[in-house]
Amino acid sequence: MSGDNVKSAIEALLFASDKPLTIEQARNILDLEASRIRGIFEELESEYEKSNRGIRVIEVAGGFQMITASGFAPFLKKLYKERRTERLSKPALETLAIIAYKQPVTKLEIESLRNVNVDGVIKSLLGKYLVRIAGRKKAPGRPHVFGTTRQFLEYFGLKSLEELPKMEEFSSLVVKEETKEESNEPQKPA
Repeated sequence: MSGDNVKSAIEALLFASDKPLTIEQARNILDLEASRIRGIFEELESEYEKSNRGIRVIEVAGGFQMITASGFAPFLKKLYKERRTERLSKPALETLAIIAYKQPVTKLEIESLRNVNVDGVIKSLLGKYLVRIAGRKKAPGRPHVFGTTRQFLEYFGLKSLEELPKMEEFSSLVVKEETKEESNEPQKPA
């Protein structure tokens, strides 16, 4: 297979894949060295970026994936205006954040931080494949410990957990968001 054909084949695999395509998967399909495949992924990533196309190739969750360029989000929102997107509730996001930053973590540890029962929230996050049972803690009762999944990385567009914002950055984002919400509240007449 010539160089252009290999690049085209990888591009087709990226387009057809509904999940990030790993180097190992592409290597098994195309019977090429991993270093050559990584190089082609990176070439495609650079080409799409430089030519300012409507789609991009990014590295995410241990693989590569085609996504739409963020600058075209307003148009996509109009196109999919009626499409129902499943959002996570505030309790689910809070629980997910605790799991992401403290993993492996037990249900009791999560509940002590949130001061509420999290049975339903954890069941929901497990059902969405955003968290997983990562094992058992060596403690009385051997409780399950929870961790995030590859689906979590995909959902939030992260290459790895190292890309999570540091707690200091997160705190400043929360303050900015709260300030923004307060300024958007309708003013009450005096």
